[in-house]
Amino acid sequence: MPKPRLTVVLSQGQSLNPAKRSLEEEIAAALIMEPGIDVSIVPHLYDLHENHTGLLYLRSVPGDLVVLSWLFSRAAFWELDRAGVKGLEGTVLLKKATEDDEDLDEDDAGPDPEPKTTLGSLNAPSRSIYCLDLRDSDSPQAYLDEIRRIAAETRIQTIPLQLNTLALSASPPLPLSSSPSDPQPDLHQWLHGSPAPAPLARFLDPAERRWHPVIDYSRCTNCMECIDFCLFGVYGVDTAERIAVDQPDNCKKGCPACSRVCPEHAIIFPMHKTPEIAGAPGGALAGLKIDLSKLFGGPNAFEIAALERDTELVRDGRDAVGLSVGIPKRQTGKPDRPKDDLDSLVDQLDTLEL
Repeated sequence: MPKPRLTVVLSQGQSLNPAKRSLEEEIAAALIMEPGIDVSIVPHLYDLHENHTGLLYLRSVPGDLVVLSWLFSRAAFWELDRAGVKGLEGTVLLKKATEDDEDLDEDDAGPDPEPKTTLGSLNAPSRSIYCLDLRDSDSPQAYLDEIRRIAAETRIQTIPLQLNTLALSASPPLPLSSSPSDPQPDLHQWLHGSPAPAPLARFLDPAERRWHPVIDYSRCTNCMECIDFCLFGVYGVDTAERIAVDQPDNCKKGCPACSRVCPEHAIIFPMHKTPEIAGAPGGALAGLKIDLSKLFGGPNAFEIAALERDTELVRDGRDAVGLSVGIPKRQTGKPDRPKDDLDSLVDQLDTLEL
């Protein structure tokens, strides 16, 4: 039985920024010419409500799936998982180059943390989901090359095609061939229907902007501290007794407080302005779930979270509770235990006599 065709879904940005729209359109226009690939467009992943046609389509995709969105890859993958679009996280090689990446010495990254028991995706089928961040490159070609690599990885053969026979837009033709030796179909083949462009499916019903947490189950240990902290009924427990975002629309727009108290940095708010909260890849200190300003006399993450929660409680006509409710038990009267990353960091600072 042949494998299903590779499906590529492009999720539009929330804004109407011309540069973003142009990148989306160029990628989509090129992909519909790729044999063996089905291409669709949906609104922003984060905004798709339960019965949106775009989400229903995503749930119907049977095989390997590539999703391009304006979200960090980790945030996009777990947002899809939350919405019932499940699979195994595929490896994406397209990354944004930064000065920090160039200067990072793997030997300086410190020892690997001890493995923890995390939940992982529940009932994930044996197919791969590849999430590409549209902020990683301004070049459509970079995404096309990565999608071709993924297509080859999933054993789907693609035949590159020069688009100089089509006027896709006012921009110059986009070369799709990644190798001079790739076979190029001539105009006669095109006119006689080989290869034929795939139809572009659009699922662009209106989608209002939303704000809700997304749980990264590859990090979540089911400690339930988020459900203790949140007083707005956002969290619940699923049939497998795992923490779950039960009522996402109960969340208060702009408030990321529960993310700050999560000990494993497993709660993501994909549209938050702070990359770490929005799902950016973690660095050497990603496991430190506090505000490091605490070490230098500033407010810590729990105080900030309590203040953010109090603000929303007062707006709802309720009483502020400060640090008296739901602040992680590990912070008050915690028993002796082996030193964690934060303890080690403090010890290192002490040795430097700062």
